[in-house]
Amino acid sequence: MSEFLDFLKHQFAYVAIGEFRPGKFAEAQQLFEAAVSTYKQGFQGAYLLQENNSDRGIAVIFWDNIDDMDANRNEVCEAIFAKMTHLFVRPPVTNFYEVCSKIQPEQRELAAV
Repeated sequence: MSEFLDFLKHQFAYVAIGEFRPGKFAEAQQLFEAAVSTYKQGFQGAYLLQENNSDRGIAVIFWDNIDDMDANRNEVCEAIFAKMTHLFVRPPVTNFYEVCSKIQPEQRELAAV
């Protein structure tokens, strides 16, 4: 029964949409990767997306639940993100989303059968 309940459990995604000062995306990317590397419990992966030929981007961090994100806040991570703040044109827009669908390539093939 617990396997079935685990199947019904949805992940959460923390999403930040922002724009960096001209030429600062690469520096922000290094800081993002350093901060994310400190995450442990409940961390399910992260993506940093860059709009083509711009300094705009979207960060998506996946968590088992929102509480895990709060539990992973630490001094090292906060210090890294503090170094990133001056790189933004303005503070990023952030929000939490429930992951309602997750389709892997092999699942797509099975669904077509």
